[in-house]
Amino acid sequence: MGTLYDMQHRLELRDIPGKGQGVFSARDFKAGDTISVGVIKKILSKNERNATQIGEKKFVLLAGLMSRINHSCDPNCGIKPNLLGAYDLIALKNGKRDEEVTFDYALQNYVIDYFTEKCACGTAICREDITGWRDLPLERRKEYADFVAPYLIEMDRRKTERPVENE
Repeated sequence: MGTLYDMQHRLELRDIPGKGQGVFSARDFKAGDTISVGVIKKILSKNERNATQIGEKKFVLLAGLMSRINHSCDPNCGIKPNLLGAYDLIALKNGKRDEEVTFDYALQNYVIDYFTEKCACGTAICREDITGWRDLPLERRKEYADFVAPYLIEMDRRKTERPVENE
């Protein structure tokens, strides 16, 4: 059993054979439950492996287990901005005690260029590569619409509003 790091939300960091580590829920949860509250630990000058992107060119390191949550192409959690300037992790579907807590890294990153290894989520809809919002299929973007970083939606909106240049 891993060490309990988030007493309020009852999350544990555990070893996963052949995969490294992951964050697991020590309680059952329902869709819409807050799984973890994001708190900014440090502002970063650039994007890096454990960074959380909170704006078009803004990156932070979050406190606690938030930066240790693994990616999945079919996650059980999404994100919502909070009053602390970070994101809370919100359950997208019901989950059970001892289930790994995951989210799609595309929900907070426009581009992901620091993962060179293939995705290891193993889900039926795995994209094989850990991609950012920019490379996410439109249908998947629509499914995530309520659980994505607002700056990504704004970037999409600005992109579609640009006038077409005359040739």
